[in-house]
Amino acid sequence: MNLYSKKQKWKIALLISAVVLICFSLIYSNYLVDSLRKREKIPVKQWTETLQKKAELITLTNRTFEELKHEEREKMKLWAKATEELVKPFDPNSNVDYTFYIEIIQHNKNIPVILMDKDSSILNYLNIYDFNLDSIKLQFPDSSKKIINQILLEKVRMWSKTHVPIVVNIDKNQKQYVFYSDSRKIQDLVEQRNQLIEGFNKEIIDNPNLVPVLFLDKADYSVIASNLDSSEIDSPEKISAKMKEFMSENDGIDVKIDDREGIVFYKNSVELTYLKYFPIVQIIMISLFILIAYLAFSVFKKAEQNQVWAGMSKETAHQLGTPISSLMAWIQLLEANGTDPQLLSELEKDVNRLNTIADRFSKIGSETKLEELNICETIQGIVDYLDKRSSDKIEFSTKFEEPKMIARFSPVLFEWVIENICKNAIDAMEGQGKITVEIHRKMDDLLIDISDTGKGIPAGNLKTVFNPGYTTKKRGWGLGLSLVKRIVEEYHKGKVFVLKSEKNVGTTFRIILKS
Repeated sequence: MNLYSKKQKWKIALLISAVVLICFSLIYSNYLVDSLRKREKIPVKQWTETLQKKAELITLTNRTFEELKHEEREKMKLWAKATEELVKPFDPNSNVDYTFYIEIIQHNKNIPVILMDKDSSILNYLNIYDFNLDSIKLQFPDSSKKIINQILLEKVRMWSKTHVPIVVNIDKNQKQYVFYSDSRKIQDLVEQRNQLIEGFNKEIIDNPNLVPVLFLDKADYSVIASNLDSSEIDSPEKISAKMKEFMSENDGIDVKIDDREGIVFYKNSVELTYLKYFPIVQIIMISLFILIAYLAFSVFKKAEQNQVWAGMSKETAHQLGTPISSLMAWIQLLEANGTDPQLLSELEKDVNRLNTIADRFSKIGSETKLEELNICETIQGIVDYLDKRSSDKIEFSTKFEEPKMIARFSPVLFEWVIENICKNAIDAMEGQGKITVEIHRKMDDLLIDISDTGKGIPAGNLKTVFNPGYTTKKRGWGLGLSLVKRIVEEYHKGKVFVLKSEKNVGTTFRIILKS
């Protein structure tokens, strides 16, 4: 009893230790996950701050470009005014300084300009630097004028979309129009800015430390920026799906760029996802390893126990054989000397009983041969034997559903099973009570119930009563019920268990055999 009490305590202690280790592993892994999540959030915030700086830079650059464009428009207005003064009819009485206007017109070295009349005829052009018009004249001498005119008309059409033409009033009935575009200086600056922004965007998107991010406008949830593939966010449905996916892992970060309010969603890295599930995988792997190791050691231990058990059983049978043979010889000698026949008969029964016990031990250590016999007859025989050798205060009774019930069993070993259970019952009843053995059939099974009126088995010990070493007696070995379980389940392929037990009322053991 103490052995199994200590064993249970050790099991509980080991279980608590395992739970503590698992909890520690989970807590530490969660700590690592939280730390990594915080570290991953830093690049996202930096990316967001970079976008804000980029937006501020673009705003500042656009403002600067607008100022430059405004200055160029003022220059073109002055240029148009100078042109207007120069094309007016000459007035000899006027004090106008035409040299000043000529210098204004000649000073324009970089702003592309085309002068056109009200009939859309091109009158003049300057600084058309993206086409080599002189080369066209040389290559196409006959049609160059037409080609150049088409080029200039196309430019007029394009320029008028971004720059309002300036009207030159020649007189009341005659007007000319000045079409112009950004100067080469502004266009170069715009191109350089776009290249810088493109490189900047590429550097941000290609950042290996950046997790997948999605920057949306709060107003309409349109994409402001993202490092995702465009095919993943090319529709409102896909954007919504991505947003929900990212929100399931992390809360969004509110961001304000100029007058726009946005929110940044980001996804955990693959490493973080793996680390998140690592404790579970770790626990499963450790548990599998422990389970496999436990099963392997259990198999080896059981095989070793079987070998030891078989060896001890054979040795016990061998050791009993010599004194039994000697006792049988003494009985024959006493019989020859005229000893009381009744005394010799009882003595012979006990010697035969010892011989049966030796036979039991020899069968435990070897392959058991099962026979188809009437189990009622075997059980009745062992009950009668126990009844004669027990106290008068112990009452035995049997109840058989049928007088003849055939089962496959070993009579020698099965008698041992009934004897062990009944002797345990006698001990539990403390020398006074009733033992009942019942047999009835249920489909293809024979159910053998052995009931006593003893003190019962505590509920916490119902599963341990068959374990080796379990006993409630001070000098008991705790092997009887263990032997019962071994004989029934390993040799007869049946089942044995405590059917019911109630304190101070009694206990019923049930054995199930195939009929």
